[in-house]
Amino acid sequence: MPNAYISGTGYFVPDDVVTNDELAKRFNIDTNDEWIRKRTGIEERRFAPDGMGTAFMGARAAEQAIEAAGLTTKDIDMIVLGTLSPECTFPGTGVFVQRELGFADVNNFVPCLDIRNQCSGFLYGLGTAASMVRGGGYKNVLLIGAECHSHALDLSTRGRTVASLFGDGAGAVIVSATDEDRGVRRWTLGADGRFAETLWQRVWDIQRFPFIPQNEEGQGLVEPELMWAQMDGRQVFRHAVEKMITSLMTVCWQEKIEIKDVDLFLFHQANLRINEYIQKQLNIPDDKVFNNIMRYGNTTAGTIPILMAEAEREGILKPGMKVGMAAFGSGFTWGAALMDW
Repeated sequence: MPNAYISGTGYFVPDDVVTNDELAKRFNIDTNDEWIRKRTGIEERRFAPDGMGTAFMGARAAEQAIEAAGLTTKDIDMIVLGTLSPECTFPGTGVFVQRELGFADVNNFVPCLDIRNQCSGFLYGLGTAASMVRGGGYKNVLLIGAECHSHALDLSTRGRTVASLFGDGAGAVIVSATDEDRGVRRWTLGADGRFAETLWQRVWDIQRFPFIPQNEEGQGLVEPELMWAQMDGRQVFRHAVEKMITSLMTVCWQEKIEIKDVDLFLFHQANLRINEYIQKQLNIPDDKVFNNIMRYGNTTAGTIPILMAEAEREGILKPGMKVGMAAFGSGFTWGAALMDW
């Protein structure tokens, strides 16, 4: 049975850098750099311009990953994409990425799978892609985490608690088959639907008839509490710390190693304070943790693949390293993975 390793990485972020002070001034939000930085560690984020969506960013990251792996689109057997900000309600965004990359132009009609697990979407996708490769079904799976948050944020004082957290961007990797003793070793995934409403965005509430209320002219009327993301931050923080620590310890126990044996940790970038707390509880030294939330904010499904691509390009992630990953997000859903780079 072949092993599944990451043969190439890539990432893309929009050009528009929005600092904390600019977030306040540009959108007239009653907040400031000190307030945001103290609570989240975020200093700036990227916003996509009007007309740029999740598929475009995902495709640009994918192009880098494919090139880095020394492959072409003809070598890709499947596209797996994680996002909470799809191009539209349906179809899934993976098919838009496929079209953006020109797959169909060369009669390369590879299957596309969208994963809607929000912040843990990349790890759910990694487990899926690695299983397909290790099972012998595919040789190269393109795995993408991409988000266009800014177009669906309540950029006002009313929504500042959530709006200050998120940014736009995409990361991509190629999960490939190899006979070498390397690659994805373990992963664990979990979910707890009891807390589904603790972090959610109800805009398409299919329980309601009609699912979007209409006025006499047939125009949709969406109430703010349905349109914008809602979050109980304290609940999310507490559960994130617990589940990320537990899942990391689980994969280490399964692999018969200790936390100290891991060379580099790539944590989901939701809140720097969450990651610092986890680091402290597990006695992980600073030189074993790579964060970039201060530059990009929370890019949800894109955080870990963006981290991975940046760490590789900066020489932080090196061949032979044992890498630990963990994420937690809406659902609640979570996961962790171990990989030999």
